[in-house]
Amino acid sequence: MLRVANLAAAYGPAKVLFDVGFEVGAGEVVTLLGRNGMGKTTTIKSILGLLRPTGGVVEFDGRALVGRPPYRIAQAGIGLVPEGRQVFPTLTVEENLVATAAARRGPPRWRLEEVYALFPRLKERRGNLGTQLSGGEQQMLAIGRALMTNPRLLILDEATEGLAPLIREEIWSCLKRLKAEHQAILVVDKNVDALAAFADRHVVLEKGRVVWTGTSAELRSDPSVKDRFLHV
Repeated sequence: MLRVANLAAAYGPAKVLFDVGFEVGAGEVVTLLGRNGMGKTTTIKSILGLLRPTGGVVEFDGRALVGRPPYRIAQAGIGLVPEGRQVFPTLTVEENLVATAAARRGPPRWRLEEVYALFPRLKERRGNLGTQLSGGEQQMLAIGRALMTNPRLLILDEATEGLAPLIREEIWSCLKRLKAEHQAILVVDKNVDALAAFADRHVVLEKGRVVWTGTSAELRSDPSVKDRFLHV
């Protein structure tokens, strides 16, 4: 579904990504792991057209994405839950959801009813403005808003950053349910143990390069990966 190969990116003269490559298949959950500043968010921005790569290939369903504007990439079937949530502050919960609603081929999988069933708290607060929600509720809204685009690939950048443990568990439960429904997901997060419980494969970045890839079983069996590349 998604193929990234030999990806390079820079901010002005400062090179950030060097020859990054990985794939996400249909129905797979793949993680991007690494300490802060290692290139994870830059990789996401490069995939979504928010930063033009200086080299390499990004393909979705065999079609090149590099050089396409972000809205075209979204229309191709990629949904983003951005770092910092970025909900529309002056719109209600329901208006946030309706604003991004889009149907792909056939009947939409995700409509208001389905999002409210996934996150009952959003239904309770459907008339509240974005600024009137807690951090956890904003994250649920950001996920629901991305699902309303009916994406074939869902990308989450720092999915549980700054959330209370109970809210984190709700988010992980949500992602596990999405995986059970064969939703392809690319997720950036620091909660390695939680991710290893349901992700299929992991890609570890160090200083803009892929330094390790493997399955959850391989990650659990090799503690040196966490010690060398993931622990602060």
